Amino acid sequence: MLDPKTVLLLVLALIGAAFIVFWAWALRRAHQAGASVAPTPYELLVGFVTDFFDTLGIGSFATTTSLYRARAAIDDRLLPGTLNVGHALPTVVQAFIFIKGVKVETTTLVLMIAAAVAGALLGAPIVARWPRQRIQFGMGLALLVLCSILIYRQFTDPAGGTDEGLQGAMLAIGVVGNFALGALMTIGIGLYAPCLVLVCLLGMNQRTGFPIMMGSCAFLMPLASVPFVRQASYAPRAALGLTLAGVPAVLIAGLIVEELPLYWVKWIVAVVVVYTALNLLRAARLRPA
Repeated sequence: MLDPKTVLLLVLALIGAAFIVFWAWALRRAHQAGASVAPTPYELLVGFVTDFFDTLGIGSFATTTSLYRARAAIDDRLLPGTLNVGHALPTVVQAFIFIKGVKVETTTLVLMIAAAVAGALLGAPIVARWPRQRIQFGMGLALLVLCSILIYRQFTDPAGGTDEGLQGAMLAIGVVGNFALGALMTIGIGLYAPCLVLVCLLGMNQRTGFPIMMGSCAFLMPLASVPFVRQASYAPRAALGLTLAGVPAVLIAGLIVEELPLYWVKWIVAVVVVYTALNLLRAARLRPA
């Protein structure tokens, strides 16, 4: 009989395969309609860099947003959809690596993943219809929140406790918290950093947060991406660049590199994220919806 983790990974494989078929069909239609879907070298570079550091726990949404805005690569309105669609498959690969390789209590893992998926499914159809100004304002605030969490981790470096799972009230808090984080994913705030802080504050070992946060994103991102693709609320070329370069970056970081001294890298990321967030808020204030 298959163990629960194996069943979870089989379900994830089916979701990933279904998303590949769905997205390939959408890309083919976009190409036939005259849209360019071949990523530029810069878009491939963004995919490799962001997913490499994403696998090491920094997160990819804030860094990708900053790199896109540095070159005005895509319309701000398309940022949430592009982030969710483009990083979906690299995150699925991450989940396979960490769910299989890191010990975590199965009930906690499954319930927190399910909560994040539910939150994302409620949020994605709403965000896909938002105008540019609301996207800029929402992502600007979200990036400031994410940066605050990143800086908090820099000063405290919470290692959490020794638990490999949650029970009772702590489990309920974890489930509710991950539901909220799943919903926030759809406006472009990454789940990794806040989820890692959440599990540590609830008494779990920091390492166990990796399969939870990566599993949550791996299940929710392909599903949450569907409304963005259907409503053409994403940039196909940029998203494909994230995927094509992101998958090999994940394999290198997860299977070969595994760990790097990232202290100063995180401070650089924090500065860039604050700059990007303030620019988004300024753009939202100056431009009509």
